[in-house]
Amino acid sequence: MGSDSDLLTMIEASQILSKPQFRVPHELTIVSAHRTPDRMTEFAKSAASCGIKVIIAGAGGAAHLPGMFSALTPLPVIRVPVIGKVLDGIDSLHSIVQMPRGIPVATVAIGNQHQIKQA
Repeated sequence: MGSDSDLLTMIEASQILSKPQFRVPHELTIVSAHRTPDRMTEFAKSAASCGIKVIIAGAGGAAHLPGMFSALTPLPVIRVPVIGKVLDGIDSLHSIVQMPRGIPVATVAIGNQHQIKQA
């Protein structure tokens, strides 16, 4: 997730992944494309070699984090638009789905982070 303000959205996804029927090993990490770009780059580039199989990236507002992950890692990235204070997540959704040709996009609907279990 891009900041701690995204935690309420991403904690729901974490709880689903932790359910007995799934038991998916995962971690919650704050990595910002804007505030900590070097950390974000290192995380994305090293994720596959660390055993990570998929990245679930939640971000609000400009929501550049999921797209940056897609550009920097060969892993699949599931994008989660986070509802913000102004545009109810529409800004995040538009940013997340408007990717250049060749950048894959897998996105859950606004406010439907529980859909991650179906991905």
